[in-house]
Amino acid sequence: MLSGFQKFLMRGNLIDLAVGVIIGAAFNGVVKSFTDGVIMPIIGIFGGIPNFDRLTFEINGSVFKYGLFLTALVNFLITGAVIYFFVITPVNRLMERFKQEDKPAAAEPSNQEKLLAEIRDELRRRPGPPA
Repeated sequence: MLSGFQKFLMRGNLIDLAVGVIIGAAFNGVVKSFTDGVIMPIIGIFGGIPNFDRLTFEINGSVFKYGLFLTALVNFLITGAVIYFFVITPVNRLMERFKQEDKPAAAEPSNQEKLLAEIRDELRRRPGPPA
């Protein structure tokens, strides 16, 4: 039972996943600072509100902070765009560039084709004028 667990831990997939999560968390901080420091002020130029966190409305004493959701949504969209344009697209281009074209194997001739080739070769070997 423990040997199975040890094999699971030693597989490369688990380590790759852990590294991916750590890098993703660090990348989230970079994107959040980019969003808060660059994108939100640009949105503020056009929309008048550079930070959505303070947007709220109140019903019967309950405060709904929908601005937090809008900020998280903008962060998510920017993160997705950055990952797509700066990670996925270049990796796809590299994969296509280095992808070796697999040449299809030549199909083996059928029995009928083999027999016809033998007859042709035998006729060529016969002495005498061609008919």
